[in-house]
Amino acid sequence: MEQLQGVFFWGFLVAFGVTMYLVSPKTTDEGGFFKGHDAQGRPASEWALMMSIFISWIFAKSVTNAANLGASYGIVGGLAYATYWLSIPVAGLVIYRLRTREGATGLVPFLIGKYGRAAALAFSLAILVRLFNEVWSNTAVVGGYFGNSGSVEFIGAALLFTLVVLLYSLKGGLRSSIFTDVIQAWVFMLFLGVVLFMVLPAHGPAKLLSEGNFALNGGMDLLLVALLQVLSYPFHDPVLTDRAFITREKTMLRAFIVAGVLGFFAIVAFSLIGVHARLEGIKGSNIPVEVARTLGVAGFFAMVAVMISSAASTLDSTFTSLSKSVAQELPLLAGRAASPKAMTVGAITMVMFAALGNLPMIAGTDILKATTISGTMVIGLAPIFLFSRWVTYSPLSFHLAFWTGMSLGVLHALNMLPAAWAIGDGKYGALLGTNLYGLILCTVGFFLPLLLPSRRNILARGNA
Repeated sequence: MEQLQGVFFWGFLVAFGVTMYLVSPKTTDEGGFFKGHDAQGRPASEWALMMSIFISWIFAKSVTNAANLGASYGIVGGLAYATYWLSIPVAGLVIYRLRTREGATGLVPFLIGKYGRAAALAFSLAILVRLFNEVWSNTAVVGGYFGNSGSVEFIGAALLFTLVVLLYSLKGGLRSSIFTDVIQAWVFMLFLGVVLFMVLPAHGPAKLLSEGNFALNGGMDLLLVALLQVLSYPFHDPVLTDRAFITREKTMLRAFIVAGVLGFFAIVAFSLIGVHARLEGIKGSNIPVEVARTLGVAGFFAMVAVMISSAASTLDSTFTSLSKSVAQELPLLAGRAASPKAMTVGAITMVMFAALGNLPMIAGTDILKATTISGTMVIGLAPIFLFSRWVTYSPLSFHLAFWTGMSLGVLHALNMLPAAWAIGDGKYGALLGTNLYGLILCTVGFFLPLLLPSRRNILARGNA
């Protein structure tokens, strides 16, 4: 019986990849490969863009983290993690202003014009690290449903999953990613509904939604961290920001706002699985897997479908963002136009990162390390994008803000910051203090050049 179930689950993984490859459109031009345009050169519709943003940000590791936090802190943990999805409307509003008021055509070209090539290079390196993390952290989640970390089944499933996503990503680039995202969003919502239908009756919505303690040591510290990080976190995620430049400004803004609201409620809903585990006394480092094992074959299959659909939507978007970054944006940093063979360069980039990006997964790195540290390191991006209208050309503003955030993020990761920085006695007290004080320092650093004698008139000119 177990062998039959194993064949069924592996068969589903293969069938999923074959189906996505067959239905995804083939792209033969850069407009489709890098901007998601259809064969007639038209941009993605508002509805398709909204669904793509929604499911692309429902990472496999994010729903796993949401459930784990629900198990640790009850509904407070779910709300804390869901707060990160407010990043999407924040990004939409800020980029809307950058496009309509400052003429931005992309974040890298904007940074070159506003803060210089060195600033854009530092930013590009940060997002490449981010994208590298997205590969292994999502494939590792899928592998966890087929075997224990490090086992042949675990690694084999993760690599097979990478391959099937890579194939349809190579076929159509961003157009293929957006098209399949719509399908994957419906698959995710359908099977999430199935899982919740199996879980909710055990305790009832009222009990699940009231479980937890709204205190700093009860998960509120992480919620406050999320509220601070939404001001910077979205800007180092090209999976999100690339989609902000492919349609008209108002279409983009509406899609971002709706996707953010939907994502918030989807994460809260998934965290209820963790709250259920908390009430049932179910323990483990991967709560969705542990809960799935209690739901029988049907429940386990539904959870696998949720994870594969969410992981695939993020991984294909990661591949397309990597291809655009390397093929189109890195040449800008050298003052050159993109290569006439940009699609070929992009495809090679996808293949390279598919291979190299799985090395941490094979080594068994913890998926939680792919999110929190990077969020703290990039807090300096908040003033860089939020207050850009106050400066004209100010590379020093960028570097004082960006590298202050990076330094504090590294010091926090190494536990080298003063204990007095912690706010409260909760698990995330030190993280909260680092983000609050760090955001203040980054903002001060950003505006500091305006106080220099030779730069005092920049504020007035930038606000004119």
